[in-house]
Order: sequence, then structure tokens, then C-alpha cells
Amino acid sequence: MGSGAFILVLAVALAESIAPAERKCQLNGLWRNDQGSLMEISALRDNGDFEGQYLTRVTLSGGCAQISPLKGAQQQLGEEGWSTFAFTVRWDKFSNATTAFVGQCFVDAGGKETLTTMWLLREAVGSLEEDWKATRVGRNVFTRKRTTKGKILPSLSPPCEDVSSSAQ
Repeated sequence: MGSGAFILVLAVALAESIAPAERKCQLNGLWRNDQGSLMEISALRDNGDFEGQYLTRVTLSGGCAQISPLKGAQQQLGEEGWSTFAFTVRWDKFSNATTAFVGQCFVDAGGKETLTTMWLLREAVGSLEEDWKATRVGRNVFTRKRTTKGKILPSLSPPCEDVSSSAQ
């Protein structure tokens, strides 16, 4: 084996041994799902707990969505595998519903990060007889949206008319 071929084999072996460590998924940052909704995870703690904000593009009422808080936890992993996580979103000010998401983070060979999630949305209903229609289930896939550092979700939020001032 010539020295050029040996160097090539060595470089490939080194790249493969380094790649998994470099391909760890980091939840913090801005994410967009397949429906156009945005999620920004801004506080990821050492114990796996995280907080952030969510701006949905889909509403139950068809009204103007506002930024809503999210809280969750990420399963801590060793060197192998990608982490699983769960978070809830309390739809503040525009909906009487809460959504729980569960998912897993993946990183492909090119470094593209993807969050696959399943969700349950619970909407308030007026009676026990209506309970059957109160929960929806779905799936979303999120991809990282590259941005500058800092909390940017508020700058991407559409302006909503203040209901109290528009009624006057």
C-alpha cells in the first residue's frame, strides 16, 4: 500500500471516529416544523431540562396565534444514540388548549439535525359528554433554522390586534 493510500485510509478512519461526537444533537436554537410553526429553545440546563417559546402557524380557532411558553426535558445519553425528549406548550392568550410533544433528535451524515415528534393536543370542552372530541394526535418533523444568536422568535411573530382595543 502506497503512502497516499495509507493516509487516505487513516483520514477516513479518523473522520468516522470523530463524526459521532460532532454529530450530537443540540436542542437549543430555532426550529421550524413541516407546518411552518417555529420553536425556540433558549435555556437548556445540564440536567436536561429546557425552556423556550413556540409560535404555531395552526390554531384551533383560526385566530391570531401568539408566542406561547414551552417547558421540557431531554433524556441524557452516553456516547451512543441520539436523545429523546418531551415538552409541553401552554397556548397562552388565544386558546384553551395544551399540547404535549415527545420525540427524538437525529443528525444525518451531512450534519442536518431533525427532530421527529408526536403530539397530543388537549382542548377544553364544556362537559364530560364532549370529552371524546377533546384530544387530537399528530406528528411533526422539525429542522434547525440557522439564525444569529439571541432570542429572535418575538421578531418573527405576526402582530395581533388587541381584542379589547378593536372592540371599542
